[in-house]
Amino acid sequence: MERNEQLHEEAEETFDQINKKTGRNMPQAIATGAALVILIVACLLLSVDLFVLLVVVFMILALWELRVDFATVGLHIPVFMLWLCSSFTLIATYYSPYHLITMSLSIIVSIILVAIAASAKISVGNRLSLAVAGKLSNTDASARLESSFNHEGGEQHHSRLSHAAVSVLTVLYIPLLASCIIISLTFNGHPIAHAIMLVFLPALSDTGGLFAGAWLGKHKLSPRISPKKSVEGLIGSMLFAMAGAFAVFACTYDASNWATRWWVPIVAGVLIGAVGTFGDLCASMLKRDIGIKDMGHLLKGHGGVMDRVDSILMSAPFTCALLWVTGL
Repeated sequence: MERNEQLHEEAEETFDQINKKTGRNMPQAIATGAALVILIVACLLLSVDLFVLLVVVFMILALWELRVDFATVGLHIPVFMLWLCSSFTLIATYYSPYHLITMSLSIIVSIILVAIAASAKISVGNRLSLAVAGKLSNTDASARLESSFNHEGGEQHHSRLSHAAVSVLTVLYIPLLASCIIISLTFNGHPIAHAIMLVFLPALSDTGGLFAGAWLGKHKLSPRISPKKSVEGLIGSMLFAMAGAFAVFACTYDASNWATRWWVPIVAGVLIGAVGTFGDLCASMLKRDIGIKDMGHLLKGHGGVMDRVDSILMSAPFTCALLWVTGL
């Protein structure tokens, strides 16, 4: 009995050390990750259209999280206009026969409409105020002091141009990059393989970086922006993404493709590992500047939706371009 208690205590201590080193609740993170994998795979197997709808839903949630995050420092993005324009952009890009042209025109129109709406600074209801209050209760004092919800007229120190600029950045960050995921479903006749590469390989890369950094990480990659990122973690990210790319390649393409394009999984692994880590660092820098720990709280063990999809979004255009250029 005492032996079992000792083993239980040792296991708890090991988990606590891993959680501390990774900055996550690993059991929750694994459970949430498994649930997301099942949901995405189910949508892909049932219908690619369902997967497109799932991307739209995740984008809507990510935009709301960014709305709350920017509001903590008094910056306004017109979330309803962003929802409308972004949803139209993704759906029209997929169903239009001219995918790239439709995406480009939709993004241009979205930038114009969102910039105009941001300048108006219209807010409806108190849901945002409650969400910001909850966010600020779990963040540091400097962010609370900067928040426009803590002193009257606090947003006036931001010009209309600042609100418009942040809103345009949001268009370029979420709907534009998410459109690259949708574009990848429309060429060369392998939508499921493309979706897996664009969505699961960055997630696999994150997992590889997480475990390699937790067990082997000694050399800090960027201690000022993200103290937990390490060079060993970056190498682990690349190797895991590379292994996943080889697996997808083996299950999708025939021997003729292997003979001439065997190098593609290697390039994809290095590219996704490097760009995905850069996406994580960009998100970390944004969170540090705003003064928050997580983008949101919708995904247990992962923080917010943006904390989960930042590397996916950042690597999407590069992976999409690689698949298109190589004809895969």
